[in-house]
Amino acid sequence: MNIQNNKRRKESQRKIEKAFVNLLQEKELSQITVTDICKTTGLNRTTFYNNYLDIYDLADKIRLRLIEDVSDLYQDERAKGYNSNDFSKIFRLIKENQLFFKTYFKLENDPNVLPVEEKVLYDTNLAKRYYNDQYIGYHIEFFRAGFNAIVKKWLEGGCKESPEEINQIIMSEYDNKKS
Repeated sequence: MNIQNNKRRKESQRKIEKAFVNLLQEKELSQITVTDICKTTGLNRTTFYNNYLDIYDLADKIRLRLIEDVSDLYQDERAKGYNSNDFSKIFRLIKENQLFFKTYFKLENDPNVLPVEEKVLYDTNLAKRYYNDQYIGYHIEFFRAGFNAIVKKWLEGGCKESPEEINQIIMSEYDNKKS
């Protein structure tokens, strides 16, 4: 493999993704064109199409990478069959990559982007203890929606609170349950 070309390709992808994320803050996904990205990056259309099928493929690849990044944070715990219930790692990643996560949520709400099955980091053992092993699927959906709402609100506010403070907000929802 030609390392020089691989480096160039990765640099082109980085430029394209950065331009796309910035454009998405100003426009809706359906309004962004390959031409917009090429003008912003100074790259030609061939370079774009050598890396992505179209704008929607680019959007999907960014979303999937963010999901994988979050999943990778807890890979060791999953391998050991352990769940720390510590979301601080996720919140640190979000705080360090605010623009990308704002983009993620914007893409999630776009009707042109296909939904993706996420690797949910949900502790069913904790839920079973608090909810007597009933309606776990509903509790997972409730938790996911609440978790996402908190993250969106935190992002909208510029992530002023620390990752540990946001983690405590999430955990307090369990702490307030009667055992």
